[in-house]
Amino acid sequence: MQGEIPFVRSKTYHRKKIWIIFLAMFFILMFLIGRLVYLMVFCSEYYGQKAENLHERERDIKAARGRIIDATGTVLATNKSVCTISVIHSQMKEPEKVIDALVKELGLSEEEVRKRVEKVSSIERVKTNVDKEVGDRIRAYGLSGIKVDEDYKRYYPYDTLASKVLGFTGADNQGILGLEVEYDSYMQGTNGKILTLTDARGIEIENAGENRMEPVNGYDLYISMDVNIQKYCEQAAEKAYLKKEADSVSIIVMNPQNGELMAMVNYPEFNLNEPFTLTDAMIENAGDTNAMAESAGDTNALSAEEKQTLLNQMWRNQCISDTYEPGSTFKIITATAALEEGVVSLDDQFYCPGYKMVEDRRIRCAKTTGHGAETFETGIMNSCNPVFIELGERLGVENYYKYFRQFGLLQKTAIDLPGEAATIMHKQENIGPVELATISFGQSFQITPIQLVTTVSSIINGGTRVTPHFGVEIRDEEGNLVETLEYEKREGICSEETSETMQYLLEKVVSEGGGKNAKIEGYSIGGKTATSQTLPRSEHRYISSFLGFAPADDPQVLVLAIINNPQGTYYGGTIAAPVVKEIMENILPYLDK
Repeated sequence: MQGEIPFVRSKTYHRKKIWIIFLAMFFILMFLIGRLVYLMVFCSEYYGQKAENLHERERDIKAARGRIIDATGTVLATNKSVCTISVIHSQMKEPEKVIDALVKELGLSEEEVRKRVEKVSSIERVKTNVDKEVGDRIRAYGLSGIKVDEDYKRYYPYDTLASKVLGFTGADNQGILGLEVEYDSYMQGTNGKILTLTDARGIEIENAGENRMEPVNGYDLYISMDVNIQKYCEQAAEKAYLKKEADSVSIIVMNPQNGELMAMVNYPEFNLNEPFTLTDAMIENAGDTNAMAESAGDTNALSAEEKQTLLNQMWRNQCISDTYEPGSTFKIITATAALEEGVVSLDDQFYCPGYKMVEDRRIRCAKTTGHGAETFETGIMNSCNPVFIELGERLGVENYYKYFRQFGLLQKTAIDLPGEAATIMHKQENIGPVELATISFGQSFQITPIQLVTTVSSIINGGTRVTPHFGVEIRDEEGNLVETLEYEKREGICSEETSETMQYLLEKVVSEGGGKNAKIEGYSIGGKTATSQTLPRSEHRYISSFLGFAPADDPQVLVLAIINNPQGTYYGGTIAAPVVKEIMENILPYLDK
């Protein structure tokens, strides 16, 4: 009996062991069943989507970018149908024929095409922005593994017109410059997709069909630019550029009542349909610094960095991105501040001997023999520096700086274009008697042309600071209004009385003073001439300008013309005023003003 006890213990032990294993297997099995139920029931949608994604190939359908349309309804930027050519390695049955066809039709090297065709990937893009006719020919080959997808390329019907305002887009149709980038979020649209099913080898399943997510086209941008006024201004700019052998000519036309810009010229312009091709003017500039490029007559000798620098210069909008010493046009601001502060009246007497001593400096007048005795009214008609130096002294630094702030000169205009530069002005604590004197007649500091136009507009329109802008409305492709664009206005820049006085004085400048070359029979024109010298003074480079507006007593059109580094005669009243006159002779009857 004693020998049977170990046997009983051994049997009980094994039974417990079996039960433990059984229970362990049971719980493992239940866990697996639970996990399977969880995955199949609760996670079925998630994993079903992942499985579907593994067997779907996705291709974009490009959305049509919104157009840019001017005030007359003329389309300035639109889209041209093109194609994107891609290859799918796993579907190609005759790769050599595919290579031959693509080399022939796309004008690419065999090495480049073969590299893409032989690359093992789900889909490989070969070339974008292919003309639709070429895409149709490639499709007609009927070769498996080639995909020809619809696409759009930005197209500018007028090539160079307002190039630095409109801007252009990149290969992905996103805005890069000008209005194209400023309003990119409105015009871009949303791309659609083509979804095709593939098997485990990545080959599309026949008769499986395609799922399409249609694209949403971008909105159209309606702008205040008038294509006819822009053309008038570009013709006038080109004439002045060639006649005076200038470095550049800039022209701005704006409605001073609401800030709507009718034209903006930065001559020479560039071709928007070939934005990465340097203009002849830029190539000449390259030749100035690179003898190899000059001798070659092209830019082959330029490094990539040098070419990009020249492209950036070519694309630069001088009206908003470049600052300059405004010269005598700034006397409008000085006179307004003096009238507002009450330190001058129209019949105040002054004397000009041809210069004025400020500390130990002799600051000359443009008329070195002097204007003699004159009133404030005749002083502004004569553009007399000593008169304005005295106005600056009467104002004093603190008051003068107060009006800089009040007029908005120390802030950007907030124009709806990228790249606006800020005013470069002395700090208040650094303005001494000499600086105060030179500022008073528009030298020793710098502003942008658009800042000058905006500030003068606020002075002559009754005292309201407007925001210069091109954008007016956003509409969909059917023409339905989506959004009316609104811009800030700030009243109280100056009193209506001061504004009326400045209208009167500036009309006198044109009718009887230094701006008489802008006078037009039958029209009341106000304006101011300017001639300033660029730094360094030793180079004797000048900027000639004229700012004019009409009608003088109710300004509806303001024009600023700037000629940079003219050769020969360089006085603003002599060469810039006639440019503004020519523009106004064209646009005032056109606008029925």
